Amino acid sequence: MEKEQIRRTIWDLMEERGIARFPRPVQGRIPNFEGAAQAAERLGELPAWKKARVVKANPDSPQRPARRLALAQGKLVYMAVPRLREERCFLELNPKRLKGMEDQASSIKGAFRYGRLVALEEMEKVDLIVAGSVGVNREGARVGKAGGYSDLEYAIAREFGIVDEGTTTLTTVHPVQVVPYQIEMLRHDFPLDYIITPEGITETRHRYPKPRGIYWDELGEEKIQAIPFLMKLKEQKGM
Repeated sequence: MEKEQIRRTIWDLMEERGIARFPRPVQGRIPNFEGAAQAAERLGELPAWKKARVVKANPDSPQRPARRLALAQGKLVYMAVPRLREERCFLELNPKRLKGMEDQASSIKGAFRYGRLVALEEMEKVDLIVAGSVGVNREGARVGKAGGYSDLEYAIAREFGIVDEGTTTLTTVHPVQVVPYQIEMLRHDFPLDYIITPEGITETRHRYPKPRGIYWDELGEEKIQAIPFLMKLKEQKGM
């Protein structure tokens, strides 16, 4: 099944079964789902999570409980600016500065209010990545909402040494988002080490290589021009 078919199948199924939660409709989004808070509780049981000091998390609604948990447990959290539209394209949420404000800061609006925009050079090494997904399979392949930003965020972080091959990657999803289909993985797609649902934790033991950095030959000029950081980096590299 093609990725777009998988997306549409899952979006429609979540709406039909009443699994989808605000914001709705879920079509075109990383879908929020019933049980997202319970999935975050499961995530808290994972040894790799317990060890992690610095977490990068996507800014979508279903992963808000995971961001809130990280802050409540004293973890430093980085969130990408939606669509990487700022030159300083990540937000830093430092729990030491957020005493009593962890819940507010875990929202997108709150992250902009209580966090600070940081350049790549200012970021600490990330121990664990929480990604948003539309669909996943048990082999660790992932389908996003088709914007390509999660993969690009990973690539940028890898380029600057903020993540590496050993950085744990995972997602929190509803069980209906775990599909039995093969999912095509291209060289810029990062695989998942774990899939977390409200019902449990699946270690994928995938065999996919993780991207080594930015693959400029796969980025169209329109995409580069839409992202200030990439424009600046391209100029610095004399490309």
